[in-house]
Amino acid sequence: MKFGKRLKKQVEESLPEWRDKFLAYKRLKRLVRLVPAGPSAAAAAPRRTAAEAAFVRLLDGEVDRFNAFFLEQEEDFVIRHRELQEAVKKLAAGDQDGPPAPETTRRVRKEVVDLHGEMVLLLNYSAINYTGLAKILKKYDKRTGRLLRLPFIEKVLGQPFFATELISGLVRECEATMEAVFQAAGGRPGAGTTTTPVAAAATEQGIFRNTVAALVTMGELRSGSSTYGHFSLPPMASPESDLLRCIKLADPVPI
Repeated sequence: MKFGKRLKKQVEESLPEWRDKFLAYKRLKRLVRLVPAGPSAAAAAPRRTAAEAAFVRLLDGEVDRFNAFFLEQEEDFVIRHRELQEAVKKLAAGDQDGPPAPETTRRVRKEVVDLHGEMVLLLNYSAINYTGLAKILKKYDKRTGRLLRLPFIEKVLGQPFFATELISGLVRECEATMEAVFQAAGGRPGAGTTTTPVAAAATEQGIFRNTVAALVTMGELRSGSSTYGHFSLPPMASPESDLLRCIKLADPVPI
């Protein structure tokens, strides 16, 4: 699948309020087409043309947009994760004095599944936008004969939206919290079943479908395909790949 179509599909499968936060790939492609073509054009015009300057300005602006959105979501997720941990503790404490109210259990389960799904979507947001930047810069370099991709990507690697270690750690912790919530609720599957707490939660919230789609996309973006190269994302590691294996085993939702 061409990247433009993949990006469009990701935008459609994302949360409605996130859909204007992704890379303006079509606008960047239009600007690339306006740039004089060929290495000879770059040699004849060592300074950037107006179209090239507009392209670089838009690139810089897109990175700033990614950073602002990512940091806002990250801060919100940290707060929600902390609040959920407290809610799970109260759920467990209530279990000692008697079973928790069904509506309380349902609410906590829904909130933890929501949070987990949104954090996975944010990891996907980082991956798909980084990949889009690398691909549009490749097109620019090929058309102009300039070498913008390497210095720009080196700068991107230090940007907040690319630093996903905190969110990845929160996803792992959230999965442990989910396990605890389902145990407390008596929802842990019995021996011999393939259903996981994550998969069982699919019936609780529609966001799960988007999460599965995001995980599949991240696996494809990070796979050792024929297009894998220096600027590709590294092969996918925990937590994404572990959860994806569980989802494939359980196969809770058709994609």
